[in-house]
Amino acid sequence: MQARLKNPVMLIPGALQALLALDKSTEAADIPYVTRKLIHLRASQINACSLCVDMHARELKKAGEKDERIFALAAWRETPYFTDAERAALALAEAGTRLADRPDAVPDDVWDEAARHYDEKALAALVVQIALINAFNRLNATTRQIVGTWG
Repeated sequence: MQARLKNPVMLIPGALQALLALDKSTEAADIPYVTRKLIHLRASQINACSLCVDMHARELKKAGEKDERIFALAAWRETPYFTDAERAALALAEAGTRLADRPDAVPDDVWDEAARHYDEKALAALVVQIALINAFNRLNATTRQIVGTWG
């Protein structure tokens, strides 16, 4: 496989820095690093972004996550490996990634469950993180960025 184009964020001056600044802006919210990476990995699985699936699985491993959690993420609803807060974030990430899959893109029950675990600032950060990983996935998958070529 070969990339169709050099990564777009490397071709447009300031694009990567803008996306990284958006990512950094959410760090003050009370969302654990591992939760952020779990939603990044799950959205990347849904979007078939091989570069991001590889990257975020490696980040989780480096953060000390057990293989069981990383390997079972695609089936998180059927496993005992995730906390209720992580499940709420994963459900929100899936809904925010699959916007066109249902008439009510993000159903109230999904939002309400996330709101039970995260305050307003953390919810805002989760929404930003979900949008951000979807942007990265679309940039990478559209141009067929190759696993192992980032960073």
